[in-house]
Amino acid sequence: MALQTPSPVVLVTGGAGYIGSHACKALARAGYVPVTYDNLSTGWQDAVKFGPFEQGELTDADRLAEVFAKHRPVAVMHFAALSQVGESMEKPGLYWRNNVAGSLTLIEAAVAAGCLDFVFSSTCATYGDQDGVVLDENSAQHPINAYGASKRAIEDMLANFGVSHGLRHVIFRYFNVAGADPDGEVGEFHRPETHLVPLMLDAIDGKRPALTIFGTDYDTPDGTCVRDYVHVCDLVDAHILGLRWLRDGHPSRVFNLGTGTGFSVREVVDASAGVTNRPVPVVEGQRRPGDCTRLVSGSSRARSELGWAPERSQMRTMIADAWQWHQHGHYDR
Repeated sequence: MALQTPSPVVLVTGGAGYIGSHACKALARAGYVPVTYDNLSTGWQDAVKFGPFEQGELTDADRLAEVFAKHRPVAVMHFAALSQVGESMEKPGLYWRNNVAGSLTLIEAAVAAGCLDFVFSSTCATYGDQDGVVLDENSAQHPINAYGASKRAIEDMLANFGVSHGLRHVIFRYFNVAGADPDGEVGEFHRPETHLVPLMLDAIDGKRPALTIFGTDYDTPDGTCVRDYVHVCDLVDAHILGLRWLRDGHPSRVFNLGTGTGFSVREVVDASAGVTNRPVPVVEGQRRPGDCTRLVSGSSRARSELGWAPERSQMRTMIADAWQWHQHGHYDR
């Protein structure tokens, strides 16, 4: 009888969080064993359903070395990060310490373990505020907040380790992520919540008095910020394709993940009212420091090179999936 080859392991930092938990499900479906590494500061252990769980800090080199030795992953998917733009403006040191120093410790642990395929969760916030510019992967990076700056620094770090140690990486610069697993196994659940769609659904459901629109005097058709939204399931599908890209021997590469279509905050509010058939209570507030006017992806690289097809990234579908999770899904500490 032939021995069965064990499934390859992927270490998923932040695998107990919103995007990371969806990535773990996609990895398991693709034949990998996702090992979640998370400190549970913002993630939820209830979201770890598709592979082993290892609790630890990104800055704990000894703990990381132990986990790499135990599981021997073939690749890393790195989602763990602080990601609140407003907080990063108030506490930049927190973001440089956690995101940058933590990522450096992780990268060094991966290199020491001979795990040289690395998929990194970056952000369109590295581009900064470039209104009227088509944002592709070659656009200049001028982040205007510490969150975007920390992610750009990690991108540079990966390039440096590529030269010195042969670390091969795929970097995904996300635009706004929304939606939830249509099977209802995992979803978006932050405490505190900062993302537009779940905040809006909370307001619709009476769990908060109203949705605050931060800034109504931007240079956009209706005065509110414009963003490019991508369904979380489409997003993590791209990560599986990026992992295969590296495993097939392709060189390091950067990909934007967006649809090329921008929606204003008011347009998202109107779509949510239509999907839920309920009014959205709204109040208007002042602009927040660090918020850009318009961020929309103009790149088709992920589609042409990875074969990525964002099938669920229509606004009504994203809201409908998020609404289903909002009504039935939750995690407990």
